[in-house]
Amino acid sequence: MIQSEPIKILLIEDNEGDIVLTLDALEEAKLKNEVIVKRDGEAAISYLEKIAEENPETLPDLILLDINLPRKNGHEVLEIVKNKSKIKQIPIIVLTTSSSEMDIFKAYSEHANCYIIKPIDVDDFLKIVSKIEEFWFSIVKLPKKD
Repeated sequence: MIQSEPIKILLIEDNEGDIVLTLDALEEAKLKNEVIVKRDGEAAISYLEKIAEENPETLPDLILLDINLPRKNGHEVLEIVKNKSKIKQIPIIVLTTSSSEMDIFKAYSEHANCYIIKPIDVDDFLKIVSKIEEFWFSIVKLPKKD
């Protein structure tokens, strides 16, 4: 696979430790990537809406979304994103500590592309993030941006 442009990932996460771990795992990856971090759901929605209007070709290729966020939780983010025509095609991976069946069901009902429970072990967490990147950018065909 020839990669000319960096893969753009929007990480919506408020836990500083998880942000650092995710960034470390993505930095070690084989693919060039650019990660934008938003620490609450409201900031993430504002960012996506602004980019969709002003510069849609720079929208993220993938969103990593925590469920437990301040200002707008992950469920609210999913509902808003998946109901906006200019951004609903962006794959959203829920990456969270919640193993609640209700959260899992609700996330898929809101059109999450997958739901992953964050492992407690640091090495396992790094492996998960690496597998996410490998799957979504080496195997899956994503839509072209406008």
